[in-house]
Amino acid sequence: MDSNSQLVLVTGFGPFRQYITNPSWAAVQELKKLGLGENVRLETVELPVHYQRTRELVTKMWEVQEPQLAVHVGVAIASKTIILEQLAKNHGYKDHDICGFCPVGNCCIEGGPEKIESLINMRAICKKLSWFDIGIIHSRDAGRYLCEYAYYLSLHHGNRKAGFIHVPRLSNGLTVERLGKVLQLIIQEMLGHLETTPHRKQFL
Repeated sequence: MDSNSQLVLVTGFGPFRQYITNPSWAAVQELKKLGLGENVRLETVELPVHYQRTRELVTKMWEVQEPQLAVHVGVAIASKTIILEQLAKNHGYKDHDICGFCPVGNCCIEGGPEKIESLINMRAICKKLSWFDIGIIHSRDAGRYLCEYAYYLSLHHGNRKAGFIHVPRLSNGLTVERLGKVLQLIIQEMLGHLETTPHRKQFL
């Protein structure tokens, strides 16, 4: 790999409820096989559905590896579309993780801004990929659970150079191979958008 290659970190989540293999992690593993093209070094990490451990892993990811972009992938069980999350909120994390815990103060970072928005314009990405045969929409509410928790931490530590993708559960019409391909397309668009987007106001 070229020494000038960009590092992109992509995470999926570990086992959750009835999902021994989380669809988000299965999709990320499929993406790993496909790659993101020349001059992009792709690394993947499985995050546990556990607040403290996720906090440790996301913080270390930015402090040690300093990626050009981090993209987190989670499953939206009730959705039939791909959802690109624009922002993450600091407070309201009252649902327990798989070990029965919530974050201290039900927040991501004590004293942190209430909302942090990604540098990437998710609405623009959705429009760019409107031709794809899987529906792709954008959202401003990532759910106040481990998905949004990880996203907020990444936006905070990575100066907003992060994205979050909610994927539907797998089905006969939506295989892991198709999900891997759509993740590849979305993240390639995110990289291109990040390179051309001026920094906007950081906190909302």
